[in-house]
Amino acid sequence: MALYRDEGVVLRTVKLGEADRIITLLTRNHGRVRAVAKGVRRIKSRFGGRLEPFMRVDLLIAQGRSLDVISQAESISTYAAGITNDYAVYSAANVVAETVNNVIGADHERATAQYMLLISVLHSLSRHAHRPEATGESYVMRSLALAGWTPRLDACVVCGRGDDLGFLSVRDGGAMCSSDRTPDAHRFGPASRRQLKALIRGDWSVLDEAELNADVRAFVEEWGEYYLERPIRSLRLLDS
Repeated sequence: MALYRDEGVVLRTVKLGEADRIITLLTRNHGRVRAVAKGVRRIKSRFGGRLEPFMRVDLLIAQGRSLDVISQAESISTYAAGITNDYAVYSAANVVAETVNNVIGADHERATAQYMLLISVLHSLSRHAHRPEATGESYVMRSLALAGWTPRLDACVVCGRGDDLGFLSVRDGGAMCSSDRTPDAHRFGPASRRQLKALIRGDWSVLDEAELNADVRAFVEEWGEYYLERPIRSLRLLDS
């Protein structure tokens, strides 16, 4: 089997047989990869704890027909240590992992920008740099923006006017004025629109001021579900 080396972040693991696991990773150069780690569940596994969720690792992988096989794994950054000891941070990290796994359309499609955003947000979460809920929801909006789904917030999506933008529609892609708003549009005030813009930019000078408004969090959840065509289940736990 052909071998390739890359670095990646473990997104999820699934048991396989008595001692193996299927590891889902986002890698820097090979996109999403699903690979078998043989014997990883044994006490004396050569992988140790390096193939757990939120670990960033240097990998040597053998290409397979349906699943690749991890031959070597060495730790680069142990984000998991700073994430798993705090429930709110752990919940936000699960939002991140679920979102990026769903944003990536197919395995082995290079997604370097998504990878760089992923390691940036995991680093932030592991250091407890900001509110975990805001960090997770900012990641959802920024990851979707990288994929091409950014709401239009500075002008009405129907008429283009830049004032009286008191409503927001997920289906129509952004802000609406009172004259052109559709029945599905939600009322959205200036303060909430400011927070939403900050989520998309990753502007922590705004996001650190106060907790996110309820309508902002509801919009992030609805935006993610609409464009990913499935709910972000971890986000529902974060909002509960």
